[in-house]
Amino acid sequence: MYDLIIIGAGALGAFHAYHAAKAGQRVLLLEKDRYPVGATVRNFGQVVPSGLAGRWFDYGRQSLAIYRDIQQQTDITVRQNGTLYVASDADEWQLANELHDRYVGLDYPSELLSKAQCLDKYPHLRADYVVGGLYFPEEMSVEPEQMIHRLIGYVQHKYGVDYRPGSAVIDVQSNYAGAIVTLSNKQRFQGGRVLICNGHEVKLLFPELLADAGLVVSKLQMLLAEPVAGLPLPGNILTGLSIRRYEAFQECPSYPSITTPDHLAELKKWGIHILFKQATDGSIIVGDSHEYADATQAEDLGYHTQDFINDLMLTEARRIVTFPLTIRKTWAGFYSQTPAEIFEYDIDEHIRIVTGIGGKGMSSGAGFAGHTIRQWLGVGV
Repeated sequence: MYDLIIIGAGALGAFHAYHAAKAGQRVLLLEKDRYPVGATVRNFGQVVPSGLAGRWFDYGRQSLAIYRDIQQQTDITVRQNGTLYVASDADEWQLANELHDRYVGLDYPSELLSKAQCLDKYPHLRADYVVGGLYFPEEMSVEPEQMIHRLIGYVQHKYGVDYRPGSAVIDVQSNYAGAIVTLSNKQRFQGGRVLICNGHEVKLLFPELLADAGLVVSKLQMLLAEPVAGLPLPGNILTGLSIRRYEAFQECPSYPSITTPDHLAELKKWGIHILFKQATDGSIIVGDSHEYADATQAEDLGYHTQDFINDLMLTEARRIVTFPLTIRKTWAGFYSQTPAEIFEYDIDEHIRIVTGIGGKGMSSGAGFAGHTIRQWLGVGV
């Protein structure tokens, strides 16, 4: 008998397991695959609350503290190396200034950098691209293909979480003592509560409900470039297209009057904004793009990458940086999202579904999970 059974061991599920187990709950964490292979491992690994708005910014700040606390106890690949937004024109620079002013009021550390300061800090940026920058020193990078495995190992050994990969759940039913979870091999587990963090999988559990939940799947294309000898590229580098896209900038006073220049129109059409993040082995992740489909029709997005989108991203990336971009591999990532910010639904008093956190999971999922555990289970701090 477990206090809490969590279905799905991506970042959202694993951080719920962390908070619940830390609060003394007996937790079972189930993952249908042999290890997590979804959105949690197919992203940049950037923890950037600065780009979030509303409560998600607050959860992001909490997430920074959670990452920092865990990293002090065990290496989950967290590096506090900051985030830089590079403005490329007057409109983007105006938004950067307005966001800086907002964060000064929220006591969230940030620094406006002149063109010269940006080029001094990141000498491989093209001078004709840079107008100025907005820097956030407290923000972090992680290695997405490593972090989740280390986090799960930590909650197993530190807090006794029972983790069972390769456990595909086919049924969840409430009973007098909570709920029973049934696996595809007919094995069953009893839990006081069951939390379903199902990512963009909407056809296995409660499919009729999820079909009407307004969930959308976003497909992202990303690139990995070969290491460049002697190239230091610390932190998260986001560019003018990121300033034009992220929610935090959309809340700035000047945002409604910003127009899209002609040379960015095709990039905007495919949801492209250019980010750079150097991994610990020196390779450089570049991306990304966004295509959308109803969650029940996610197959229509395809699992291939489209060369013309990769070419659009590379052309823009080469307009921003001077170092060579030799592509080692490309891939597509998928995550679910909703116009309602996140999908939370109580099947009954014992079973809850939480999904659709979209691109906010790595930056704010840790803080949000703590909120859920406190609010739903009444435990934690």
